[in-house]
Amino acid sequence: MTTTATTRPDVARRPEGAIDPRGPQLAAELTAVVLVAVLLLPSPYDASLLAVQAVLFAIGAVRGVQATPHAWLFRTLVRPRLGPPAEWESPEPPRFAQAVGLAFALVGLVALLAGATVVGQVAVGFALVAALLNAVFAFCLGCEVYLLVRRFIATA
Repeated sequence: MTTTATTRPDVARRPEGAIDPRGPQLAAELTAVVLVAVLLLPSPYDASLLAVQAVLFAIGAVRGVQATPHAWLFRTLVRPRLGPPAEWESPEPPRFAQAVGLAFALVGLVALLAGATVVGQVAVGFALVAALLNAVFAFCLGCEVYLLVRRFIATA
């Protein structure tokens, strides 16, 4: 018996290179947990954990969000249990968001290592707010900044 594949009209087809937006949202959830731990842990554990998070941000910024350990967790453990997404996302805005997260993590890390705890915690707090916006509301602040910068460059 031969059947033909049918597509659901409510599910968008995956464009070439596009990613499931729920993957970066899971990454934001995990990142938020790590950043809360950074704020709660005493020195030097806070800096050590923030260094690990900075490496994760660097992987996402350099290789793309689909190359991160978070993306692997999403692909292997979460996505098989979900239906297809209603829409797909370009990987460039989340990649830019990872670069912004990396910048805040590096500022926080340098500050914590230099003994400027308040500056470090403020930098971590900014990254935490952005991660929570994505984790809770599916609003990627870094992605929106990316789109604003692209619009500005296009009109300049």
